[in-house]
Amino acid sequence: MSNLQSSHIMGAAFGFASVCCFSLNDVGIKFLSGGYPLHQVVLIRSMIGLAVFLAVIAPFHFGKPLFRSQRPWKLILRGLCAVFANMAFFLGLAALPIADAVAIFFVSPLVISVMSVFILGETVGPRRWAAIAIGLIGVLIVIRPGTDVFQIASLLPICAAIGYGYLHMITRQVRETESAATMTLYTLFVFITVSVVIGLALGHGRFDGYAHESLTFLLRAWHWPELSDMWVFGLIGVASMAGGMFVSQAFRLSDAAFIAPMEYVAMPLALFWGVVVFDTWPDGLALFGMVLIVGSGLFLVFREAQIARRENI
Repeated sequence: MSNLQSSHIMGAAFGFASVCCFSLNDVGIKFLSGGYPLHQVVLIRSMIGLAVFLAVIAPFHFGKPLFRSQRPWKLILRGLCAVFANMAFFLGLAALPIADAVAIFFVSPLVISVMSVFILGETVGPRRWAAIAIGLIGVLIVIRPGTDVFQIASLLPICAAIGYGYLHMITRQVRETESAATMTLYTLFVFITVSVVIGLALGHGRFDGYAHESLTFLLRAWHWPELSDMWVFGLIGVASMAGGMFVSQAFRLSDAAFIAPMEYVAMPLALFWGVVVFDTWPDGLALFGMVLIVGSGLFLVFREAQIARRENI
């Protein structure tokens, strides 16, 4: 097996692990969205993630100054992209079924593939473009713009996908000089800083006068967490930190257009969580759109496997 193939396989494996972690994080965030403000949830999650990082990850770097970076402003910008993507998605998640929010977010592989061509100069073949286009059609079926089913909150996961795509473009630009641990550490500090600023501005709850779930999640007053919810905060703290590490490593090892299809694994996971945890099931048309999304993703995975086998001959 060539070094390039090994790099692609390891990148895909890290991408898969990150999706599983972020899926658990989504469940926890949606569970907490009915009782806490977004900035408080993100702050506590980030503080727990930082504590786990310093206790578990940092010691294995043998005293290396993880906060020292050759391109600190790039990492801060990457962190801001992560904050924007996460908060936009979580605000949408508060109002939408988890499977719908994840399905809509799957414009992200299209965004990443387009950005990888125009920003990174990577090559995406016509078959992959066709598969991604089919996935996008599936997303439109789930959203159904112009119908009574459409919600304005459906636009939030799309905004998140744009921020997410640019985040990974920056990851590809800095991967030669920055480790996954350094990128994760910077992102955690940006999350903490932004959450504190938003909390100071909105944590009093005086602006919370809206009936919409997303706005209430953003503007709700800060209050001390219930003891019974602390395990959920712990879960999302560990899952988000681990997911951030895994996805940073994935995009350091492989091409953006190769890693993006692995994110389709989140679709069946979201369906599972929606049924088991939240007792929600998509209607027939939405389910058809999700099938298109998953089918296009599976085609992309199989297409990459075919290309890898040809290169190995």
